[in-house]
Amino acid sequence: MLAAADPSLSAPPRARVPLVVNLLLGFLTSVLLDFCFPVAGPLHRWQPFLAWIALVPLLAGLLNERSAAHPRYLSRAAFTAYLSGVLWYVLNCYWIYQTMLYYGGGIPPIGCAGIVLLFSAVLGLYFGVFGLLTAFFRRRFGLTAALLLAPFLWTALDLAAARITSVPWDQLGYSQVDNLWITRLAPVTGVYGITFVLVLANALLLAIWTTRGRANIRIRAVTAIVALLAILSFLLSKPPTPAPTSSTAVLLQDNLSVDRDNSWVGQVYNQQTHTWVPLWNRNIDAFLNASERPCTPYYPGLPETGLKLQQPTGCSAQTPISLIAWPEAPSPFRGWDPRFTSAMAALTQLTGATAVAGNIAAGVITGSAGVPAYTEYNSATVFAPNGQQIGRYDKIHLVPFGEYVPYRSVFFFAHHLTQQIGDFGRGTRRFVFPTADGHSFGVFICYESVFADEVRLFARNGAQVLVNISDDGWYGDTSAPWQHLNMSRMRAVENRRWLLLDTNSGITAAIDPYGRVTQSAPRHVFTSLAAKYGYRSRLTFYTRYGDLFAYLCCVIVIAALALALLRKKTSPQLSAPSPRE
Repeated sequence: MLAAADPSLSAPPRARVPLVVNLLLGFLTSVLLDFCFPVAGPLHRWQPFLAWIALVPLLAGLLNERSAAHPRYLSRAAFTAYLSGVLWYVLNCYWIYQTMLYYGGGIPPIGCAGIVLLFSAVLGLYFGVFGLLTAFFRRRFGLTAALLLAPFLWTALDLAAARITSVPWDQLGYSQVDNLWITRLAPVTGVYGITFVLVLANALLLAIWTTRGRANIRIRAVTAIVALLAILSFLLSKPPTPAPTSSTAVLLQDNLSVDRDNSWVGQVYNQQTHTWVPLWNRNIDAFLNASERPCTPYYPGLPETGLKLQQPTGCSAQTPISLIAWPEAPSPFRGWDPRFTSAMAALTQLTGATAVAGNIAAGVITGSAGVPAYTEYNSATVFAPNGQQIGRYDKIHLVPFGEYVPYRSVFFFAHHLTQQIGDFGRGTRRFVFPTADGHSFGVFICYESVFADEVRLFARNGAQVLVNISDDGWYGDTSAPWQHLNMSRMRAVENRRWLLLDTNSGITAAIDPYGRVTQSAPRHVFTSLAAKYGYRSRLTFYTRYGDLFAYLCCVIVIAALALALLRKKTSPQLSAPSPRE
């Protein structure tokens, strides 16, 4: 199959497809891909289906016989795929515009739009590389081989997006997080295996339509076998039963506005006691009271999906709390502030729970020329039931232009992008902490949840439950909180761990080891969620070995590329239609 000559090279010029047709096909793929993911709300049932066909238009434009006849075929394919990628990122990450406009410190609308376009223009390069190499494989090996190599190439580029530009946002496999059948792959391959299957399905659909002769017969046979195995697997598999729970965690949703002063300086009048009290005292009392409740109303699934709040059963004020979490938020909590540490000590001593709270912490690092330098960290500080501080996790994977400014001399304007901007120091270790009932948990912060190969290290280090604290208030009512939720859900699936997602403004939720949201709190309100969860110790294949499958795809792509470069290019004048294509 790899040795087949490409008959398209001898097609007459009049048969060539205009570039605009391929561009429209690429744009259609961009729109279909966008609707595979949440769009300003929860994912509808029909949306994940689009992932099985979304790439067909782009692949058809890249690989059709008449396009391949053009003398500038490779550059046109790269350009088509690149523009498709740019549009996809604009549609999928439009929320960057709103974040910059409302919270960017006065950036004008045209500047916000420019940021989105620059972001999309950079990440769209992965699509461009996909188009270029797919067309290159088409020329060297033929249509069938190019289609079969497409899922390997797409998966390898997804890994590159995670490793090089560190923005693995909404990779295709996340669209299937509600598909309990196909997510069985995740504990072995991570989200990359699901992405691979989706791209393969798109490629096989197109191959059935476009290949001819013996190649078409083989493709149909392979597709029939794959479909039969998939159907048998589906019929023989049983849906997972509800995951058992054994403990209660209270997740505080403080709902602090990201565009207001949250320093809690000054006094406020108490209508009940007719006295003036410090604003800090009033607010911290509200936090403490909300964190002490082991029974709270909750949605038995996702919020904003028509579910009604349910009253908890089987719990009381005496129900033990194992873990309390306060999210990453624009709060005045500082690790060196005795008011903060005293409040957390009082909370843990009163409830007998372990507590973890998002805060800004301080440390000393070795600066230039070996001189000690003061730095701050975006941290999660952990307190034992006896009130003692037992450790701190400092965020390792920082958000560029949000938590640090790369190339500060060039991007001198970037300090306006958030009100908390600063050069945070990077953490260096992924700690595991004890819960009050003798188990262990790992905590990671906000954006870190999209890095599967890093989150798994908490489970590999011994975490029996995962905790993700996050400030999604920057996103507002856009698709971003829902996208972030689904990526966090996939982390639970890959590691077969309960995951407690505690956010500033929502979505605050308990997620079981199969990615199902079992409880959630209303969004945009000050509240707490008493979440039932359990512990797991068994390590999945993915937890142990990480992105092994994705790296295997990289090896296959590199081998194919090396073979293609060594292979002598077929001359268009000597090529003839092959019965294999």
